Parts: sequence; structure tokens; C-alpha cells
Amino acid sequence: MRRGITVAAIAGVLALTATACGGSEGGGDSSGKKAAEDPQSVSGSITWWDTSNEAEGPTYDKLVEAFQDEYPKIKVNRTSVSFDQAEQKFKTAAQSGKGAPDVIRTDVGWSAGFANLGYLQPLDGTPALDDAADFLPGPLSTAKWNNETVGVPQVTDTLGLLYNKELFEKAGIAKPPATWDEFIATAKTIKKKTGVTGTMLNPEGYFSLAFLYGEGADMLDVEQKKITVNSPEAVKAMETALQLTKSDVALKPATTDGYVAAQTAFKDGKVAMIVNGPWSVSDSYGGKAFTDKANLGIANIPGGSSGTAAAPIGGHNYSVYRGSKNKDASYLFVKFMSSAKSQELTAKEINTLPTRKSAYTAEVVADPVKKAFQQALTVSKSRPVIPGVGDLFVAFDQHYVKILRGDTSPKDGLDALAKEWNTKLLKDYTVG
Repeated sequence: MRRGITVAAIAGVLALTATACGGSEGGGDSSGKKAAEDPQSVSGSITWWDTSNEAEGPTYDKLVEAFQDEYPKIKVNRTSVSFDQAEQKFKTAAQSGKGAPDVIRTDVGWSAGFANLGYLQPLDGTPALDDAADFLPGPLSTAKWNNETVGVPQVTDTLGLLYNKELFEKAGIAKPPATWDEFIATAKTIKKKTGVTGTMLNPEGYFSLAFLYGEGADMLDVEQKKITVNSPEAVKAMETALQLTKSDVALKPATTDGYVAAQTAFKDGKVAMIVNGPWSVSDSYGGKAFTDKANLGIANIPGGSSGTAAAPIGGHNYSVYRGSKNKDASYLFVKFMSSAKSQELTAKEINTLPTRKSAYTAEVVADPVKKAFQQALTVSKSRPVIPGVGDLFVAFDQHYVKILRGDTSPKDGLDALAKEWNTKLLKDYTVG
């Protein structure tokens, strides 16, 4: 038995399993045969919990309307659910067997946890997972659990290096740095030639993964059930981050609201480079440094001494609730919403990054931001796929801040982090 599953949760899983096996009285045919062979005959009502933000709502309403035009016998109730409440709200509803949606938009970090509790319907062989080979491998890997596909990638993101082209030109720098060593050298040149500070780090554990991956390190070895965040390679990665914060070419990272502080410094032209994702671009355009949008440069994340470069994959998946009473309609809905046509629309209207290769049409990649982050995705990497992976970052953030402040050494800080994970969250793992 996996640690962390309560008696109540186990009871919920057993109840769901019994329901899912109960034919039309409890979830219908889970194979999706009717949806595949005669989709126009599928009828009924489904509820979709959408965790996107308010500004994105009208576009998804448009897609829901288009789906209902194509499948007039199916009614979709799109319910907007706050992202910061959705994970626990879904667990509560699924565990009780009351009030859970048929389809939910899940953060990639939630999928394994939901599936481990028995709350998600496997989608392999169903119409929901249409043309799986068209999905980018990275996003698709986030939707796997125990060799089953429990989600369909909706949107994706990753981290890249954002930089101020005007400052680079003034400093005589022709191209963005490809390694962290070059990054430090570039920051020094910019400081010397322009007087502007090179960078400011975001002191969140998620953002430190770019340093870890560049040294060939990772948080965990899931296959071996081993905590590796304190490996020699990871320590070296933290030493690189600390080297930046201790130099005169980086603003000291803020220990509260670190993301906002770093992003504000960049968009106001107080630093020349920052590590961030596609979600930050609109905000950057609102700063005085980027009133001319063409001044914003975007490149792949720098690599480490291992010779590799990689940044974590983020994004969201569509998942079908295992206890849904209308799985055929749910499969058709997920298929429609994750299609290349739907993804192209959201990419153009609300600037999301598609998860399908075919959705990167000429019109989509005509936008330099999407084209740049499409390239950044080629060096992206999935975070460990385990239940509750998001919980690991609560402690990670705290220890990373201590390291960057100089309150502890990289080795001691990562050793303490590994011990805390082992004691509180990963009791069945060994510590490297």
C-alpha cells in the first residue's frame, strides 16, 4: 500500500471502482466504443471544471459552443473553478462520490495524485486520446501514471531566458548566452558597458530546476525511489546560483514576493536578463523597457557544465472522472477541446502554447514569442511524476531561499531539504 492514502480515500477508490464496473448505472461503457463508432448518437449532459483565468473564459465558451454545434445531443456545463481551490475541491468531491465533474482541467502536477487515488479514467484506446503521436512527448509524459494515460495535454509551458535586446546591443553582445558560465560573463559585460545589473533570480524552487537540470541532476529518481536533490551534481547547480547572487552583476533576490520583484526589475529595465515563462510576456510588455515589443528577446535556457540544458515542463491536461456517468460524451468533448484546430484557436486568441505538433501552424509561429517558446520546449523536461509533487516545493522554496541568502551552504541546505522530504513526504524513498 502506498503511503499517504487515508482509509477514507481507500474507501472512495473502492466505491469508484465498483461504480465504474457497474455498466450504465455507474459510468457507462468506459471503452468509448459508442463514441468511436457512432459519435453523433451520443447524448447527455456533462460538466467541465475549467481552471483557466477570467480573461481566457470567452475563448473557451466559444469552443464549448462549437462543440455543441457539432454534437447537438450533448450539453456541456462549463464551470469556472478557482485554480488554487480546484485540486482539493476535486479530491473532496471524488472521494465522496458527489459533485465531481465529468471532465476537469488539471495542472500537470495533479494528474499522478488523482490517478493514484483512483479518480481518473484511463484514456488509452478511447476517442479522447486522438492521434497521440501528434502530441509533444514532454507534455504527454505528464499525463501518464502506472503505464496508463490519465490525461490529454491541453496547454504547455516551460522556462526560457528573456533578455533586453537594447542593453545587449549597447554592451556589444551579439547573442544570448548558451551556458550559465556565459550567462555570468554576459552579465558582467552588461554591467561594465551599460551600468545596468545583469539579472535577478527568482528564489522559488521551481526556477532552480533549470540549474539542476543543467548539471544532469534532478529532484528524485522515481524508478529507484531515491531522493537525489542533494547529489553532488545538484550541489554544483546550487553553487552556480549562489555565485550569481553573491556577485555584483545580480540584484539580491527578494525573500518575499520573489517572483514579482524579479519580474518588475526586468520589465522596468533594471536588469538585462531573467528566467521566466510565456505567461510573463504580456506583463513584460506593460513595462517601460518593452514599450517596443520587439525589444524583448527570448532564448533557450542556458546549459550547465554537463553540456545539457533543460527547463521544467508546466501546463494542464484534460482528464475524465472515473465515476462519470457519461464517459462517451466526455471522451468526445476532450477529443474536440484538445484537437489541433482548438489548440490553434486558443494559441491565437489567448496566447497559450499548444501541446500538438500540428497546432504550430505558420500563423501561430508567426508570433515570435510562440516560436521562441516552441524552440524552448525542445530542451524541456518533465518534473518527477509522483502523487503530490507540488507539495515538495513548499519545503524546496524555503531551503532555496536560505541557500541564496547565504544562511546555509548549498550542500547543507540540500541535505536538510532531502531529510525533510524523507521525513514528511517520501518515507518510502531512500536519501542519496
